[in-house]
Amino acid sequence: MAEIIPGILENNWSEIEKKLKIAKSFAKSVHIDILDGKFAPNTTFLDPTLFSKYSGELFLEVHLMVENPIQYLEPFAKAGFKRFIGQVECLRQPADQIEFITKTKLFGEVGLAIAMPTSLDLIKVPYKDLDCVLVMAVKAGNSGQKFNSECLKKIETLKSVKPDMKIEIDGGINDKTILLAKNVGANRFVSTSFIFGADSSVNSGSQERYNLLKAIAEK
Repeated sequence: MAEIIPGILENNWSEIEKKLKIAKSFAKSVHIDILDGKFAPNTTFLDPTLFSKYSGELFLEVHLMVENPIQYLEPFAKAGFKRFIGQVECLRQPADQIEFITKTKLFGEVGLAIAMPTSLDLIKVPYKDLDCVLVMAVKAGNSGQKFNSECLKKIETLKSVKPDMKIEIDGGINDKTILLAKNVGANRFVSTSFIFGADSSVNSGSQERYNLLKAIAEK
């Protein structure tokens, strides 16, 4: 089943909370991007504790684009996060990936994310050990970037190797690009700037975009 997940990448809590309040009225889950300024030249809000008030209303997923993502697992789990996606470039050694998977499974679902320039060969663990793989369609660090169709080759490969895999795509997802990703096998679609657009302060605007993506994904 296809899933649309509103994405949030912000460096202050007031903006995050505004979007959480909007998303919870129509979405079941949200994707929170975490950056420490080292993996990519941007830093987001890094305190997980304030998210706990929304953990009963939304399935919280965190994308850990940080050095040593393992250290973030327990704090985010305590705040109610249920899915943890580590950036594979920050877990380059097989032992690091195994440790991340083993520890994450104590708290919830585990996935690995792969950046645009990176080969799938950097994933050193069996795909069966992962609940999902996230393919990035833009350069890490900022929302609102243009979708890079080079990512579609990775999705095709993942789908051919493991047809039942949950393949998530993040970056530049809108009512046009979602179809490209769906057609090659993606089944989870993170959308940030398209859902939370210029008029997203009005809930109906975001909900209409979410519903549009959902209709395309499920058609």
